[in-house]
Amino acid sequence: MFGKYSRRLWICVMLLVLWSPLAGVAQTPHPLEPLDLSSPRATLNSFLTSVDAFTYLLSEEYWDAPSRAAAARVHELIAKQERTLDLSGIPPAARMEMGRDGIIYLYEVLARIELPPEADIPDAAAYADTGDDKPVSWTIPHTEITLVRVADGPRAGAFLFSSSTVARAKEFYEKTRTLPYRRDVPIKNYVEKRPYLSITGWMISSRTIEGFPDWLKRSVYEQAVWKWIALTMLIAMTSVVVVVIHRLARRGLSGRSAGAQLRRLATPVALLLLARLVLNLANRQLTLTGWVSGGLTLVDEAVTYFSLAWITWAGSMVVVEAVIASPKIPDQSLNAHLLRLAARAFGIVAVIVIIFYVSNQLGVPLYGLVAGLGVGGIAIALAAQPTLENFIGGLNLFADHPVRVGDFCRYGDDPTSPTGTVESIGLRSTRIRGIDDTVTTIPNAEFSKIHIVNYAMRRTLLLSTVLGLRYETTGDQLRFVLARLREMLVAHPRVVEDEPRVRFVGFSDFALNVEIRVNINTSNYNEFLAIREDIYLRVMKIVKDSGTVLAFPSRTVYHTRDEGLDAERQQDAEAQVRAWCSSQELPFPNFTADYRKKIRNTLDYPPEGSPDASE
Repeated sequence: MFGKYSRRLWICVMLLVLWSPLAGVAQTPHPLEPLDLSSPRATLNSFLTSVDAFTYLLSEEYWDAPSRAAAARVHELIAKQERTLDLSGIPPAARMEMGRDGIIYLYEVLARIELPPEADIPDAAAYADTGDDKPVSWTIPHTEITLVRVADGPRAGAFLFSSSTVARAKEFYEKTRTLPYRRDVPIKNYVEKRPYLSITGWMISSRTIEGFPDWLKRSVYEQAVWKWIALTMLIAMTSVVVVVIHRLARRGLSGRSAGAQLRRLATPVALLLLARLVLNLANRQLTLTGWVSGGLTLVDEAVTYFSLAWITWAGSMVVVEAVIASPKIPDQSLNAHLLRLAARAFGIVAVIVIIFYVSNQLGVPLYGLVAGLGVGGIAIALAAQPTLENFIGGLNLFADHPVRVGDFCRYGDDPTSPTGTVESIGLRSTRIRGIDDTVTTIPNAEFSKIHIVNYAMRRTLLLSTVLGLRYETTGDQLRFVLARLREMLVAHPRVVEDEPRVRFVGFSDFALNVEIRVNINTSNYNEFLAIREDIYLRVMKIVKDSGTVLAFPSRTVYHTRDEGLDAERQQDAEAQVRAWCSSQELPFPNFTADYRKKIRNTLDYPPEGSPDASE
C-alpha cells in the first residue's frame, strides 16, 4: 500500500531501534567561550546570532547530509540558545521541550516584529550603578517580551528572557505569524515545517522526509503521520522486548533466595535501559514537538524512576538474602526477618525519596505531598495498631533473644503448659511445633509477654526422682543402698562432677523415701533420656544387691505366703557397713576426696554390649 515510502519508513524505524546517536564535540576555535548575556543588547544579539547559525547549519549542511558530527553541533547550538532563557519556573522534566519550543517561537517572533535600533537597546553600561542584587528588566517596545537580570545563583547578573516570556512564546507567535519577515532568516516558516521534519535526527535526512508523500507529512495532533507511525512501532518493539525478558526471568521462579531476587531485577533493569533508549531515539531522531514530546518526557521520567525504585527495592532484597544464606542465620529466624524488614524499609524510604524527586521534577508542590503523607501515616497507624503491637513484640524478642529458631521450650506460666520447638519467628507471629507435631501460631505481642522456659539454653539436664524402699529395709541396708548409689553416680561419666545428691529424705505411707538429684552433662533431651534410663537400671541392680526391694504402692491384697527378706544378703550388707565403721571409712555424710577421685568414671557407659560401647 505504501510502496517505496513505506519500505523507506520501515528502514528508518529499524535504524532508530538499532542505533543510538553519539554526542560529539563541536570543533570551534573557542568551544568553551560563553554567550555574552551581560545586558539586554548582548543577550538579544547572542540569541539571534546563535539561532541564525543553527538554522543556517540545518539548511546548508544538515538537511542534505545529516551526520553525527553535524547533529552534535546542532545540539551544542540549541544548548547555547537555552542559556538565554529563564527556565527556573518550569518543572525540570519539561524544561527541554519548553526551552526548545520557546527558542523557535521567539526566533520567529523577533524576525517578524520591529526591533528598536541597537543603540536604543540598553548595554551593560546602562546598569553599571544598579548593583547585581537589584531587580532589573527591559521589555522590547510595543511587546510583552521581557529580559530580566538574574539576581542570585550561579547565573547572577545575566540577562535572560523571562520565564513568562518563554511560557507565552507560542501565544506571541500565533499573534505575529501573518506578519512579513523583517530579518533575513535561513529557513522561512520553519514552525510550519517543524512537525514533519527532523531537526537533529542524523539517521533520517530532512530531504528524504520532504520526499515523503503528503499524507505521511500531514500533521495529526501537531505531529507528522510518519512520526506517529515510527513512534508506535518503536514503543511496540520495546514493549515486546520487555515482556519477553520478564517472562524469561520469571519462568520457574520461586522462593526468596538471592538468585531468585536477582532474576527479579531483570524486568526493571530492562525498563530502565529501554526507556532511556526510546526517549533518546524519539528526541534525537524523531524530534517530536509540543505536548507529545513533553508527554513522552514525563512518561520516560515516570518509567525511569519507577524502574529505579523497583531496582532499589529488589536490589536490597538481593543483598539481604545473600547475607541470610550464610549458615549462621536460619532462614526463618527473627534475625532473617529483621534483615528483610530493614531491606524493605530501605526500599520504602528510597521509593519515597524518588517520589519526592520526581514530584519536584514535574513541578508538584512538595508541601502537599508531605501533608498527604502525614495524614495518610496517621490513618495507617490507627488502622494497623495490632500489627504495630506485634511488630514491636517481635523487636522485643529480637532484643531479648528468649528463644531462637530450633529451640525446644515451654510457653506459659503453668508447669504443665505446652511445649514445642520454635519453627519460625516472624515480624507478626511466632510458630511453635508441638511434640504432637501440631503447629501453634502466637502473635508476637502476646508471645513476648508470656513466661517462656527455653530448654535448649540449658547446659545440663536435671535428673530428679524419689526412690521408695519397703519398710522392712534395715538401717544398714539403707546405708548400703545410699553408698552404692552415690558411688555409682560419682563413677558415671555423664554425671556432672559435683557431689551427687542421694539422701534418705523421709517416710511415706508405704515406703522409705530416697531422693536422687543429679545433673546430667548434656543439653540434648533425647540423649538425656538414654542416660537416665541407664542410671535407673543401675539403681535397680543396687537395690537388688542390697537385699531389699522397691516399695509397691498397691492396695491389692494377695493371699500368698510372703517369702520375706533375703537373710543372706541382709547379713552381707550389714557386714559391709560394720567393715566401713571398723576401718573408719563409713561414707557418711560424704565420701572422702581421695575415694571420690579413686572411683571417678570407673563405670562403663555406654554399658558393654550397646552399639556405642566400643567408641
